[in-house]
Amino acid sequence: MPKPLWMSRHVWVAAWAALCVAGIAATAALNASPAPGPQPEKPVSAECAEHIADVEAQLAKAKAEGNDDGVLAFTRTRVGADDCHDALLDHLRGDG
Repeated sequence: MPKPLWMSRHVWVAAWAALCVAGIAATAALNASPAPGPQPEKPVSAECAEHIADVEAQLAKAKAEGNDDGVLAFTRTRVGADDCHDALLDHLRGDG
């Protein structure tokens, strides 16, 4: 004899409720964990600081000219120049 339909519905409701409780408990645990502390400031070479200042000046100039559409391209072709990619990204993200 097959199991009644109401019994399988109870099983599904119980499983759904258990998943909801597990999700709520996981969310509460994540919200209760402490936020990570501030990252230590990374030293930036003088060359990278100069490059970052140049990028900031170009961004300000583009904004003043009304070209603030969020698309600008920068190139560095000098051989032997410091790799300032990470320092520039940190600065633009507000990390440095």
